[in-house]
This record gives sequence, C-alpha cells and structure tokens, in this order.
Amino acid sequence: MVLTEKVDIDIRFSEVDMMKVVWHGSYPKYLEDAREAFGNKYGLTYQGYLDHAYYAPIVDMQIHYHKSLKYGSKAYVLISYQPTEAAKIIFHYEIRDRKDQSLYCKATTTQVFMDLDYQLQYNNPAFFEEWKRKWQQ
Repeated sequence: MVLTEKVDIDIRFSEVDMMKVVWHGSYPKYLEDAREAFGNKYGLTYQGYLDHAYYAPIVDMQIHYHKSLKYGSKAYVLISYQPTEAAKIIFHYEIRDRKDQSLYCKATTTQVFMDLDYQLQYNNPAFFEEWKRKWQQ
C-alpha cells in the first residue's frame, strides 16, 4: 500500500521574485504543507510526535527543479511515504501543474527522531512502529 496525499497550491505574489518566478526558498513551504496534509490524513502529525515525546527534524532536503513556477500558477504537491526499516521518515514529492500535469519539481525529505533532550534515536519509537503496522508499512 502506497500512502499518498495531494495538496493544491496557488502561487501568490509574496512567493515570487522580481521576475515573477517562485523564489527557490518558497518550495520548502510547499513541501511542509504537503507533510502536514499527509500527517492529518494518516495520523502522523507534528503534535503527535510531541505527544509521544519526540521531535522529527528534517536532516536532508533535496529539490530538483524542472520548470519554473510563476505568479498565478495553479499547481499541486503530491507527497508519498517511502517505507524504511531505519529510524527515519522519508517522503518524496512532485509539484505538478493542475491543468496539464507538467512537472515543476521533484523533491525528497528525510526526518529523524530525537527525544526531547535532542538525542538522536537509532531505533523507531514505539508509536511509529504502531503507525507502520496500522498502515502496513
């Protein structure tokens, strides 16, 4: 079972540079919007991490740009979870045009688990193992 979610984005003036092209620093926000929507859909939220006494910081983010998003573009972010045995959470993303499905970018993020004392966890927390069993991951 592949876990995915789709989030529409409308490019606002505040997200573009003087050429009316989306500034590269706006893309991480679109990815975060997708992670939050995914978390709300599948029960893997930032508040849930905290409720179980963990943080899940991003330690790696890769964005590969294929085509420029511009002011007024109507696009969507498709996020998919990549199962792994390691104590981390990996997501893959595609940002595509809502009308013609053309690809704007592909991205990947990796998150790790840290306890509330900021100590890296080398094993999956129990709540995350439960989550993986629930979704057959």
